[in-house]
Amino acid sequence: MTQASEILKHYWGFDSFKPSQERVIASVLEHNDTLALLPTGGGKSICFQVPALLKEGICIVVSPLVALMQDQVTVLKSKNIKAMALTSGMPYAELDTALDNCIFGNYKFLYLSPERLQQDIVQERIKGMPVNLIAVDEAHCISQWGHDFRPAYHNINILRELHPSIPIIALTATATKDVVVDISKQLDLYQPEIIKQSFKRTNLSLRVVKINDKHQQLFDELKGLKDSAIVYLKNRKATVDIANVLNSKGIKSSFFHGGISSEEKTKRLESWLKDEFQVMVATNAFGMGIDKSNVRKVIHYNLTDSLESYYQEAGRAGRDNIASDAVIIYNESDIILLENMFLKYLPTVESAKHVYSKLNSYFGIAYGEGEGENFGFNFYEFCQQYELSTLLTYEVLRTLDRASVLTLVQRYNKKSEVHFLLSNRQLLNFLEENPKYESIVKAILRSYGGVFEAPVSINLVQVIRKAGMLESQAKKLLEELDQREVI
Repeated sequence: MTQASEILKHYWGFDSFKPSQERVIASVLEHNDTLALLPTGGGKSICFQVPALLKEGICIVVSPLVALMQDQVTVLKSKNIKAMALTSGMPYAELDTALDNCIFGNYKFLYLSPERLQQDIVQERIKGMPVNLIAVDEAHCISQWGHDFRPAYHNINILRELHPSIPIIALTATATKDVVVDISKQLDLYQPEIIKQSFKRTNLSLRVVKINDKHQQLFDELKGLKDSAIVYLKNRKATVDIANVLNSKGIKSSFFHGGISSEEKTKRLESWLKDEFQVMVATNAFGMGIDKSNVRKVIHYNLTDSLESYYQEAGRAGRDNIASDAVIIYNESDIILLENMFLKYLPTVESAKHVYSKLNSYFGIAYGEGEGENFGFNFYEFCQQYELSTLLTYEVLRTLDRASVLTLVQRYNKKSEVHFLLSNRQLLNFLEENPKYESIVKAILRSYGGVFEAPVSINLVQVIRKAGMLESQAKKLLEELDQREVI
């Protein structure tokens, strides 16, 4: 490990590794598949960057967020280490040149998303690269999100096929025993060395405050704070409202959620990292992998879905090991909201039987038949036809999939983009004269901000559900709005 320590000192200026970093690096250098579970702020990136620098060739890093990739690439470049990220907006010719540079240009790190990895040109060029290590950052996403949210996570193990003899390191700050098993399975890890550091953060104070006036408590938590803070909420509109309230009270804030454009996300993140404003009010779309050392408070204004989610988000405070706070502010309505969102949609034997029966009717399958057959269907229209709850039905299908009763294959279309070309006042006048468009327009406005300023990606299925109409009807209305140059 002498050489590893020299690399650490030369590029990062540290005299010694943090707890468990040395064990992880030694495992990778011994050519083992490795699963590293280190706490937030535990220096996970060094665990693959140091061994990659000690070996000839290039390290392939799969990462879930553009901001995370760009942040790490910027840091590496500042140390005169050749690194690049394949971003989503890169034209084909530029992508072609970038991949050639990775093969012939002595680059040490190539960062890319799971979706970018699915491209034939990317796979073909990676096959020809002198790869020395494969790193999968934020690996819990494979299990926690990959089955539902980003199907490309299922196919990261294509790297194992392209370079079967190259070790893989998977890194995360949170993973239950089941998630550890799932990560190992999804990545096809061979007898992985599992290295787990205690997740205890002695500098982080955890507090739970039950109070009726949550607004006042939030203001009390933030007033007088000199460093940065993050406030997490579940609702996009609420992030805008809370940020406006804080600004009105003299606390410089901005909001961040999945509905704003990529350019705006990058701009707001960079402004916050530069301390141009103090508080980021956000949904959980913000924060993973963002390395800002002086976050003194992470405040949850709503209860989280799971302890794993809470640990990930709370752990973004105090990454410089200075005393910091993680605070949950809640009241009775938050508990009721959480129960309504989750407990009522847990599948039961009765609900599973009911949905399974409707599937057989929908596909015209007679009793005892249908084994081994494939059927395509529109999930939303199926739920509409039989008046089924979409959330409960989806959970039932997932349960039947896990129980091997059926196999559920999800296909995701590219998200639609909407940009209103009329002003707010003009749109209201238009709806008064054309009321048939009111439901679909209001469903969009209630779900997404910024649609008057720039194109915004929308989840069309959710919009249709909120509008309470059939997919064919909604699409027809949207096409008419497009032709009439309303959107």
